[in-house]
Amino acid sequence: MYDYIIIGGGSAGCVLAARLSEMPDAKVLLLEAGPSDTNPYIHVPVGFFKMTSGPLTWGFKTAPLRHANNRETVYPQARVLGGGSSINAEVYTRGCPEDYDGWANEMGCKGWSAKDLQPYFIKSEGNTKLGGANHGIDGPLGVSDNVPNRVSAAYVQGCMDIGMPFNPDFNSGKQEGTGFYQTTTRGGKRCSAAVGYLRPALKRSNLELRTGVFVSRIAIENGKATGVEIIEGSVKKILTASSEVILTAGAIGSPKLMMLSGIGPATHLHDVGVSVQHDLKGVGQNLHDHFSTDVTWVLNGPHSYDKYKKLHWKIAAGLEYLMFKSGPVASNIVEAGAFWWGNRADKTPDLQFHFLAGAGVEEGVGTVPGGNGATCNSYYTRPKSRGSVTLRSNNPADMPIVDPNSFAEPYDLERHIDAIKITQEVGHSRAMQKFVSAEHFPGPVCKTKQDYIEMSRASARSSYHPVGTCKMGVDDMAVVDLAMRVHGIERLRICDSSTMPRVVSSNTNAPTIAMAEKAADLIRGNR
Repeated sequence: MYDYIIIGGGSAGCVLAARLSEMPDAKVLLLEAGPSDTNPYIHVPVGFFKMTSGPLTWGFKTAPLRHANNRETVYPQARVLGGGSSINAEVYTRGCPEDYDGWANEMGCKGWSAKDLQPYFIKSEGNTKLGGANHGIDGPLGVSDNVPNRVSAAYVQGCMDIGMPFNPDFNSGKQEGTGFYQTTTRGGKRCSAAVGYLRPALKRSNLELRTGVFVSRIAIENGKATGVEIIEGSVKKILTASSEVILTAGAIGSPKLMMLSGIGPATHLHDVGVSVQHDLKGVGQNLHDHFSTDVTWVLNGPHSYDKYKKLHWKIAAGLEYLMFKSGPVASNIVEAGAFWWGNRADKTPDLQFHFLAGAGVEEGVGTVPGGNGATCNSYYTRPKSRGSVTLRSNNPADMPIVDPNSFAEPYDLERHIDAIKITQEVGHSRAMQKFVSAEHFPGPVCKTKQDYIEMSRASARSSYHPVGTCKMGVDDMAVVDLAMRVHGIERLRICDSSTMPRVVSSNTNAPTIAMAEKAADLIRGNR
């Protein structure tokens, strides 16, 4: 018997396991379907490019994207201890204060404004450079600077050439401008939630971790969550929780498990043969994500990290890292970026840019002729399109149907094209032209608006920020209340990115961790 069972050892699950086990009288169990985070590529910052596909992900693909040429695209979601924080590109951004104020003031999520969440960002953060009122310096999540590649520096200068101001701190409350991303790294190594939060907490006798454990459903009795059904090997077992079951399986995994447990839209559950425990129509709805296109350039020499694909340079980089924990292996490659406007009517920037000093880094993005390249991906930060996660069948082993429905709203596509054109303009800047010999993709073939539309529909992909499928709120489609408790089911909470009512204007790992910090306080307050 446990007090708390946490399902999913990703960013949120690791935070909750660490914080709840601070209560010495609470017995906490953390369950993770994937393996422990022993793969060495996890811990070297450059290693993320090896992990956007493969055994540390669930292997999801989207449903055919109706507004993007009916393509089925890869949809990386982590299946390893630490979750996304173990395989992501380590970019540390929080979003605009206005994002959270929108949750509170426009969407009924009182208590989740920027002012409410700021203490949790600070509590979580262990920044090695920035301090003051906006930053934490001794939190579990290590945050530090990169030493940027010269092409990354040229990208920032190029953004300035076209009129963007330099921004020394994207997390100061003002995002606009260009600069260098801070990363969730410490001492030249990735600092995932598993490393920063969970590892120290596992010394406590009241916290138990089990990896390689597949949860097939949440046990519900008389409208209360009483535990979980797990599959270890081929054996089913029921584990019981006396206080709460806490679901932290992410924006795809959490709604899937809710529906397998009979909590979700009744009609859909009937259709796939799941017995309905509670008709909750918002489960699996409201899926949205940042949808990006990559612009790639051919460089006029071995200026980017691509040169380290050659054996002698690879050996040199490895030796530098082993001796000094510095150099290319200590870089996340995504060193620079920007936040800017597609539509100036918006108060805050509605576009985000990630510059990578290399080409062929991420899944589905090819290299360039000659092998020396650079990449910039960009997206509209506040998509209006909404999709869904639904069950394929009542078999827990079957993949869910993931349909982001990207570009369903024409406005999203318009802003997406704005971002591509701004990226191309930066590529033609004085600073970038010192290194760029040609734009490889999309290249000169894009001339008319229709060219850009067709190219975007053919090439855009997820930026790995799915949210919203178990959204927080007070309306009919809300799945959890303002304390993250599931509407209509006692002793069950969802505390992960699926509960974001609307995606933030940035990467989502740091906000997910801050939300989990707040959730831990809410749970401990109840206890």
